[in-house]
Amino acid sequence: MAITLFKYLDFNGGLAMLEHHNLQFTNATKFNDPFDCHPALFDYSHVPERPHNWPPADFLSSKGENDMKNLRNSIWMCCLSKVFDSLLMWAYYNNHKGICIGLNKDAVLKCCQHMFLGMMYPFAGEVKYKDILQKPDYFKDHPSWDDLLLTKAQAWEHEQEVRIITKDPVWIHAGRDIPDEFKKDEVVDWKEIRHYVPLSSDCFESVFLGVNMLPSNKTKIIDIAKKLNPNIDIYQMTLDPEALRLKGEPVKV
Repeated sequence: MAITLFKYLDFNGGLAMLEHHNLQFTNATKFNDPFDCHPALFDYSHVPERPHNWPPADFLSSKGENDMKNLRNSIWMCCLSKVFDSLLMWAYYNNHKGICIGLNKDAVLKCCQHMFLGMMYPFAGEVKYKDILQKPDYFKDHPSWDDLLLTKAQAWEHEQEVRIITKDPVWIHAGRDIPDEFKKDEVVDWKEIRHYVPLSSDCFESVFLGVNMLPSNKTKIIDIAKKLNPNIDIYQMTLDPEALRLKGEPVKV
């Protein structure tokens, strides 16, 4: 059974994604949650016994933390959601004036992997939310990348996030964008560079229009979406006052 994942965007971001039919990957250090992919998610204090206590325990602890820091610096990911009707997610993106794009998970992964030349094939992972963190022991628990890249605080659970993750990306014929504020600089922080991976039209399954989207913006989105994929499903988000929730009503085009 096909799995659909959803990308929430403001109007301009959504229009650009449909026009360029691509997916943005961002460095793991650039997200709005300061705990995201942070080396502090691990416990480096339980250094195992070594002959003659060499190398020193503080060296091994620092090395472990630096290894996880370097891993974080080398990871780029795209954040998606399992749901299209989150009130909070819609509120984040332009007060319900944005859009939500439904993407076929398998088709997206196929495009990403086909375009990739880097250290690790892109893969999809589901975020795990925790209220009290029992830190994995870096030396004894053999923590996996999932512990670093797919652990978030319970406060973010409403996002129901799924991430497409890759390491040291090199994309074939894909775009890279240096933010305008850095273009004047001689030296650019490479972690500020966002990678854009082209997607095939079959990746785009549906578009959901925000409750408060302007009529003129709706017309623009519908036109570009139908040009991209004539079979794409368009929905207008509406209010369900009986349940205090959102629902999508099909738009006939």
